Amino acid sequence: MNDANSTVLTVKDLKVNFSTPDGEVQAVKGTSFSVKKGETLAIVGESGSGKSQTMMAIMGLLAANGKVSGSARYGNTEMIGADLGRLNAVRGSKITMIFQEPMTSLDPLYTIGKQIAEPLVHHRGMGKRQARARVLELLKLVGIPEPERRIDSYPHEMSGGQRQRVMIAMALANEPDLLIADEPTTALDVTIQAQILDLLADLQKRFGMAIVLITHDLGVVKHVADRVVVMRRGEIVEQGTRDAIFEHAQHDYTKMLLASEPSGSKAAPPANAPVILEGRNVTVDFEIGSGILFKTSRKFRAVDSVNVTLRQGQTIGIVGESGSGKSTLGRALLRLLESDGRYRFDTSDISLLDRKAMRPFRRQMQLVFQDPYGSLSPRQTVGEIITEGLYVHEPNLTKADRDKRAIEALKEVGLDPAARNRYPHEFSGGQRQRIAIARSMILKPKVVILDEPTSALDRSVQRQVIELLRDLQQKHDLSYVFISHDLSVIRAISDHVIVMKSGRIVEEGPTDDIFESPAQDYTKALIAAAFTH
Repeated sequence: MNDANSTVLTVKDLKVNFSTPDGEVQAVKGTSFSVKKGETLAIVGESGSGKSQTMMAIMGLLAANGKVSGSARYGNTEMIGADLGRLNAVRGSKITMIFQEPMTSLDPLYTIGKQIAEPLVHHRGMGKRQARARVLELLKLVGIPEPERRIDSYPHEMSGGQRQRVMIAMALANEPDLLIADEPTTALDVTIQAQILDLLADLQKRFGMAIVLITHDLGVVKHVADRVVVMRRGEIVEQGTRDAIFEHAQHDYTKMLLASEPSGSKAAPPANAPVILEGRNVTVDFEIGSGILFKTSRKFRAVDSVNVTLRQGQTIGIVGESGSGKSTLGRALLRLLESDGRYRFDTSDISLLDRKAMRPFRRQMQLVFQDPYGSLSPRQTVGEIITEGLYVHEPNLTKADRDKRAIEALKEVGLDPAARNRYPHEFSGGQRQRIAIARSMILKPKVVILDEPTSALDRSVQRQVIELLRDLQQKHDLSYVFISHDLSVIRAISDHVIVMKSGRIVEEGPTDDIFESPAQDYTKALIAAAFTH
């Protein structure tokens, strides 16, 4: 690997099949590409396109029901069909991989120091003292604060961004020739995402390693990739240099992906539009360390004296990093958790209402969650899920009436009414989110709070969901509170933006004002991170 232009990995006619109860499923259908030393190759495509399975097959990490054929050569070593000994000589040493969700990749029972040391002991035969010294070097290299203290921390004691840095340190322990990064920033806030991408670029220059970046975020690809491979349904439909793909895309699918960035803008409602939901001096405290295992407890202030005024037909976007209080504020406005402050819905003061007294208001104040799969019962049909609220709020409806309403709700969100007899696992992520929206819309609400409703979706699906929400808002004169750390989505759907940090509002105003001329340094940093990377 001494030649600066040498090829690190060559893949030819790679195929991946999975055996299922319904027969063979072709996940990857004969892909061919190469990766050169020092370059970043991005593999892009929607969920299910075969991006991750391609690299998992090369690493010998397919599920038990997976079969792979073709060729993937690292230097003179054929990875496909290699025995465990040959694979282990390469994996973790010459080719390493980091995943989207570090919490599921890190062992919760071991300190991060021991986990980073493992490849050093296994591949280099280092002793404990030597490995610990190298781990401290790696923690400093990836920017972990106070590495001497953090080396003995457990994964749950670290933030998402810090855990991802630990995964990078582990991957770099043996200075690999190739780093495979599978959606390494998708679950992170924009500022942390920018830091991780900068870190990878810096480490790549330092070690001269190649990077394969698997992602559906074309904004990231545009700024970090040298070459791009576009995959769809298990096949490569187009590949070329970054500039060629972004400026002269040939395939219709590539053009569709490039056009999927959320766009457009939302006009503000009239200044005299009636106030539909209001929270004054909203404050939420959580008890930390309470219970039989703790002698003392303390209060953590998640939301600190926040004021929100939502008008009819308005969309307020709430942005901020993880832990800023966005979601907690949304739930407080719906009176779903204990909080202090004054609350008004329409013309009613709901500040002191208990759970029973709040019930009549619930149908008009709906919530859509981030993970549609987690919020939909796997044991109920789609029809049962979306009509569940009718049993509570319209108990006199007949079965035929409920079925009619289900059909109307599914049509309204662009789904086949026949879907009401199927189960959530039979649908894609975007379709499941439409089902979650239908469940809210069937009750004909006035206010919908949407908590990261598009963050788990591909860009093309995000765009469809945003367009659906716009159409529903216009049709029913709805008011939205849209919570997200994705600023491009917030810009496309909101007419007013609230920026939160540490439980407080640091800045708010019309969407164009916030994005074009932010006043606060924190807002400027968020916007720079979102639109520079």
